[in-house]
Amino acid sequence: MKTAIIGVGAMGIDIAGHVMRGGHEVTGFDVSAEQMKLAAKAGIPTVGSVAEAIAGAELALVVVATDAQSEAVIHEILASGNSDLTIAILATNHMDVMRALGAECVAKGIRFVDAPVVFGRLGAKEGNLVSLCGGAAEDIARIEPVLKCYSRAVHHVGPVGAGQLAKTCNNMMHWAACVANYETLLLAKRYGVDAQRMREILLDCPAHNTTLKRWDTTRFTWHEKDMDIALELAQAGGLSLPLYGQVDQLVKQLGPDRVKELLYGPQAEYLGMPVAPLPPEKGGLG
Repeated sequence: MKTAIIGVGAMGIDIAGHVMRGGHEVTGFDVSAEQMKLAAKAGIPTVGSVAEAIAGAELALVVVATDAQSEAVIHEILASGNSDLTIAILATNHMDVMRALGAECVAKGIRFVDAPVVFGRLGAKEGNLVSLCGGAAEDIARIEPVLKCYSRAVHHVGPVGAGQLAKTCNNMMHWAACVANYETLLLAKRYGVDAQRMREILLDCPAHNTTLKRWDTTRFTWHEKDMDIALELAQAGGLSLPLYGQVDQLVKQLGPDRVKELLYGPQAEYLGMPVAPLPPEKGGLG
């Protein structure tokens, strides 16, 4: 299937490589000249515009970052006149934005799927992502051979927008787990048990979670955006989610450097308080 990759950035470049190795013809484009150079160096054919990338394409994978970027790309595609096309948005966007863009595409006879992915940059590098899809079943089936080039699983969640809802649900659990993991390991460290050792033990217990397993690679990017989407949807749906209101505030205190200090440093920090192991005379385990 002739596939345009719009956005050959950190994840898009790896996704493009997997799609090419899956036997599909690929053309890439990115607004960043540096990313275009990296893509070309990786053997990905590139062109100078969105319109050139989708010329003759059957599928456009949109691998950008924000709602505004997705909207800009879709409007460029709609202006190109290529109607024999399926568009799949891989970005993490708001569900309502997907529904609006999907309606615009359908009005022009273009098939539209929201297909955000989970497992991040490592998953993209390994070709081990999971695609969460919203759209018509026949549209998802049409592009599934391409999605499977970089995904270990492709889930049809529901109509357009449902893929983004599933991604939001995943993100809520991920960021809540980040906070829970940090506080749990902080308690272990406070009482003198090595936090990394406790992490390894918990991975063999019911407390195991994928976020804890991938703790060393969590980059803490996009958490504010992810939680904003979740809380906006809750408010629009008339839901009170007090736990996630707290997660929204607490996860902002964390980051990869804080996690590294917690796991491997002599002390950690949380909510502005330095936390070192207690000596035995004050209750520490020695």
